[in-house]
Amino acid sequence: MENSSVAKIAANPKYQRLIKTRSRFGWLLTAIMMIVYYGYIAIIAFDKELLAARMGDGVMTVGIPIGFGVIVFTIIITGIYVRRANSEFDALTAEVIKESLK
Repeated sequence: MENSSVAKIAANPKYQRLIKTRSRFGWLLTAIMMIVYYGYIAIIAFDKELLAARMGDGVMTVGIPIGFGVIVFTIIITGIYVRRANSEFDALTAEVIKESLK
């Protein structure tokens, strides 16, 4: 790509908005995921008895469904990012490309 094309894209307000919005959203989801994951790890480290408590008369402990919930939460948060990327971010990218080809 030529330097003039790069400069033209970088100067585009829609590109600036895309970069700002995508970065902010990505960091927000990263922070949320880290809180959930490291919160689970902190509970394991500091309150093992809580997660080791048995549920009913069986062998399942409280930690198993909570750990499964962390995995499911990861899938959900990834789906949220993909959905927004496929709609809003891809549309902005297409507009930037269209305007840069003029």
